[in-house]
Amino acid sequence: MREVPTYVLERTFNAPRELVWRTWTEPDLVSRWYGPNVESIPHKMDVEQGGLWLHEMKWGDNSNYQRAEYIEVSKPEKLVWLHSNADENWEVAGNPMMPDWPRILLTTVTFEENGDQTNLRLTWVPHDATEAEITCFEAAISGINKGWNAGMALLEDLLAELQSEMQT
Repeated sequence: MREVPTYVLERTFNAPRELVWRTWTEPDLVSRWYGPNVESIPHKMDVEQGGLWLHEMKWGDNSNYQRAEYIEVSKPEKLVWLHSNADENWEVAGNPMMPDWPRILLTTVTFEENGDQTNLRLTWVPHDATEAEITCFEAAISGINKGWNAGMALLEDLLAELQSEMQT
């Protein structure tokens, strides 16, 4: 089997690591940046090893459900989860718009202190994927940035707002 492709997103935020961590682990903050241009609804977010994050992205009468099972939580340095699309019962399901999209992505997010800033690194790797899923993921890697970049812009704004509130 060939090497599995990896999507990598790296950002530096002008915010302390603890605050950036909170924006990834507190449902009321996650809903403000995750899933840009849609209503973002965390139904469950148990940020602990074995815990679940059940998330709905809603636009009009349509919903996209996502399920994440945390396999490592090292506050405030690292989050690792198995990420998948889900059906309305939160069971792992295929992507309705891309049938060959990987059913599960191993997601790793690291938060590294860099003075008053935080270096964030996210990786997505197809997990137990078929050859068709790996090929689909590899072909989509360049387009994945569009959604993540929009979310990261919202996250930057949220972090600036939270820091501003802390100073007043």
